[in-house]
Amino acid sequence: MRVLLTGSNGYVGRRLLPELLSQGHEVICAVRDAMRLGLDANTLQLITIWEVDFLDEVSFENCPQNIDIAYFLIHSMSSSTVNFDEMEAKTAYNFNQYSQFMNLKQVIYLSGIVNDPQLSKHMLSRNNVEKILSEGQHNLTVLKAGIIVGSGSSSFEIIRDLCEKLPIMITPKWVLTKTQPIAIRDVMNYLIGVQNREDCFNQSFDIGGPNIITYKQMMQLYAKTRRIKLVIITVPIMTPKLSSYWLYFVTSTSYKLAMNLVDSMKVEVICKDNRLQKMLNIKPISYVDAIKLAFQKIEQNLVISSWKDSLTSSRLTHNLSNYIQIPNYGCLKDSKKMKIDDVNQVLNNIWSIGGEKGWYYGSWMWQLRGFIDKLFGGVGLRRGRTSPTHLDNGDSLDFWRVLLADKENKRLLLFAEMRVPGEAWLEFRIDEENYLHQIATFRPKGIFGRLYWYSMLPFHFFIFNGMIKRIANSK
Repeated sequence: MRVLLTGSNGYVGRRLLPELLSQGHEVICAVRDAMRLGLDANTLQLITIWEVDFLDEVSFENCPQNIDIAYFLIHSMSSSTVNFDEMEAKTAYNFNQYSQFMNLKQVIYLSGIVNDPQLSKHMLSRNNVEKILSEGQHNLTVLKAGIIVGSGSSSFEIIRDLCEKLPIMITPKWVLTKTQPIAIRDVMNYLIGVQNREDCFNQSFDIGGPNIITYKQMMQLYAKTRRIKLVIITVPIMTPKLSSYWLYFVTSTSYKLAMNLVDSMKVEVICKDNRLQKMLNIKPISYVDAIKLAFQKIEQNLVISSWKDSLTSSRLTHNLSNYIQIPNYGCLKDSKKMKIDDVNQVLNNIWSIGGEKGWYYGSWMWQLRGFIDKLFGGVGLRRGRTSPTHLDNGDSLDFWRVLLADKENKRLLLFAEMRVPGEAWLEFRIDEENYLHQIATFRPKGIFGRLYWYSMLPFHFFIFNGMIKRIANSK
């Protein structure tokens, strides 16, 4: 079958793509920026890429036709705390227009479980998207999930951050809200299982795991599984805004996502029925087993996707290609080069930078810069990196975004997502004469941008000198 996969560079989309290919489907990946797919050459040969932004005016110029099934995995919850619902509605309306042109037969939409009439803004938006999609000229199948547990999922990573970093927690009362977490493997089984099933057309199904537990119990079970001590003290006085700041500073989440998550966590998320589980004969994985499976992937460096690699709180509001050409006019630079002997070793050092490995020199200065960035509403250093040794275009890398990871041509280009009065690039490149080039470029915004650059020169002197030496000589 011809399958359209929207959100194919998102957390669920990246997991679903290999499943679809293994079934022998012809897959068309709908992405805003083809550079962000980060797929290997073999996979790229198996798919068709359709560059489209469903928020833009509808254009059928490159739109594929005669699509059997489309997966609608688009949401804007992490993009804004104000108008993400308007963005999601516009996306759904535009998608319906494309759907009619593509002669779509079935749309599979992954949404969220609804239990309470007093819905959060997040869930009201999801419901509205379902209503809009149901008005399209296609058969709609809606799968409603709660907390998704898997290596790289936002919920799992937030719980991991909290439990691993805070042995004693003072938590708001929303941690006593009940939820029904589901393993990412089960989500994949449901998404695949409803394909082309007429008894699933124009139907909505709740999907969840076998455990109904509170967020507090989720953290306690995580701690027990990981064999770490954890004390949780619940207080009734923490406001949603204060809770959001608490999540923002302790975990790797963005403030926008934290606000929307806290808003949703006040409402119970429990399956109303298990019809689909019986129809597809799925035996759901327990929450504890889902944690163990997630850590198997983490320990084997086999994490396929992470929510951190989405453009959550990114400064990149346009395609990566808009930033990949480093400007010359009006820029300040710090350029260094060094002769190297072992090109492969140096390339491996470059591709391992950041995350747990660190930045090779002046770790405390990088950490201080990350802390200051958090204070001013930036992403900080806690995002880390998805893989310790592999980088793709569009990956997050601490407070940088990977613009270009071209190991074959020995070049890595990063764009700063930290709060700075301007735009900053960091480039590593090895030339044909085996010289390592390390170039920091800053395009200041006004007088404050220039003052910022010159005030940082003493730190740059030590950091950039030390970094290139360590990269060139570390084994």
